[in-house]
Amino acid sequence: MTHKGATVIVVEDETIVRMDIAMSLEDEGFIVLEASNADDAMEILDAHPEIRLMFTDIDMPGSMDGLKLAEAVRDRWPPVKIIVASGHRQLRDDLLPVEGRFFSKPYDHASIVSAMREMLVAS
Repeated sequence: MTHKGATVIVVEDETIVRMDIAMSLEDEGFIVLEASNADDAMEILDAHPEIRLMFTDIDMPGSMDGLKLAEAVRDRWPPVKIIVASGHRQLRDDLLPVEGRFFSKPYDHASIVSAMREMLVAS
């Protein structure tokens, strides 16, 4: 599967950070949906079965953080590929509670796009 036109949900409570990565992904041909917390993300995922990737921050307000959201998405929507980011924590990919990728903030947008492309090809 090519990444062109693939739908991604970006879950980030910091508006500027969310808009920044969303614009980068759109520039690369992704269709981007945005959520400011896990609760909103779950509603969007319910309404959009075409979502193939989720990019989420770990530290967010609301009923669950990004790691709990990743677990919920893995259990409820197993085909969705997951990328987790944080400016406060350091994790290796193999220490995530789900199969996915981890990026420290500030992250390089090109690295995020490259990881997303790889994940889509592997699906």
